[in-house]
Amino acid sequence: MSVVYDVGKPNPRQLDFFRARARHIAYGGARGGGKSWAIRRKLSMLALYYPNLRLLLLRRTLPELKENHLLPLQQELHGIATYRDSDKSFTFPNGSRLKLGYCDSESDIFQYQGQEYDVIAMEEATHFTEAQQQFLTTCNRSTRKDFTPRMYYTCNPGNVGHAWVKRLFIDRDYREGEHPEDYVFIPAKVWDNTVLLEANPEYVRTLEALPPELRRAHLDGDWNVFAGQFFTSWDERKHVIDPFPIPDHWLRFRAIDYGLDRLACLWGASDEGGNIYIYNEWCISDTIISDAVKGILERSTGRELCTYGPKDLTARSRETGVPRTETFAMCGLPLTVVSNTRIAGWNNMAEWLKIRENGQPRLRIFRTCRELIHCLPLLQHDEKKPDDVAIEPHNITHAPDALRYMLDGRPLATEPLPVEPVSPFAPPTFEEQESSFFNFGT
Repeated sequence: MSVVYDVGKPNPRQLDFFRARARHIAYGGARGGGKSWAIRRKLSMLALYYPNLRLLLLRRTLPELKENHLLPLQQELHGIATYRDSDKSFTFPNGSRLKLGYCDSESDIFQYQGQEYDVIAMEEATHFTEAQQQFLTTCNRSTRKDFTPRMYYTCNPGNVGHAWVKRLFIDRDYREGEHPEDYVFIPAKVWDNTVLLEANPEYVRTLEALPPELRRAHLDGDWNVFAGQFFTSWDERKHVIDPFPIPDHWLRFRAIDYGLDRLACLWGASDEGGNIYIYNEWCISDTIISDAVKGILERSTGRELCTYGPKDLTARSRETGVPRTETFAMCGLPLTVVSNTRIAGWNNMAEWLKIRENGQPRLRIFRTCRELIHCLPLLQHDEKKPDDVAIEPHNITHAPDALRYMLDGRPLATEPLPVEPVSPFAPPTFEEQESSFFNFGT
């Protein structure tokens, strides 16, 4: 049975998205780029072309799923695919099946455990956590010979998944097991969506009227700023500098954030003006205290005055009954405990990051401290406590927490080097002149 499916008229960016064949394909960046239309068309075309294909289309919440995809697909696939409301799926005449789902809470992802899909699409991927995305990749598998598994993503800057989407598709910073050739990003902006511009030309003016930070994110698709970003003053051009030798007389110190899941240690130094330079970092997962101390000391110069740590490390460990500060000290790294009041600490950090009248911040970070540079601009406001940083995604908070503890310690400015006093010039006496004359040439 043959069916006729009206694909419509895709714009050039949408065509690039349709033609892409990588393992992971992302589309979007700015608002108004035609993402939802493109993902529905792509999945429907795949379902019609490949018999018995299994496809999954996800949004974060059920209301979003219904408004953005369920209702439009019921119209677009009317007479082409059969819809079943019990499992929100469309079955095509060739046996292909497109299922629609959502993951409102973190645990909702486990409803797909054990299921296999040839294609998985995450609409507004930045609304999903990295853990959810990684779990879904385990469901994206197939034994077919005529089709290799693929995942599609549409996205805008911001929200809880901003960090992992930016890392994979914008920064292209890959971990072990991730292959650059598997990831393709197709940027799209409102100017690419000619259908929207013709139907709703004032939409561009709406985006242009946004505050500067939101305009950069929603109109320009700038992934370095987004709605909800905590430190909007962050400017990599000013906060990040090339490494230089730290002068021997500068005060040096360390700060740690420690948990069994992740250790973050930062090394800092203060100059004569009280400015702070973060010149080294060490971040590692699944490390016990004795190994953490060993690694920190191996990376230190021996000139560090102290190591700042949070007050909660003074609590007794559930495993040993001994305060972790005591364990650190026994292993050779005594800690200087600082207040870890979150809101006051973040406000203090904002002051250090603020660009002053001379065009420079008081805090600068060596370019080699990649994790801190990556994590700081990704921190977001907590939805329930806007003055606090959101604790999710948790994997980006460790290095900033260590920095917060360091700045809470309020390291002193380095004392200027002493200058040897210079005696005022006095003409030589007659006796000195006479002695010099008679000793000439001897």
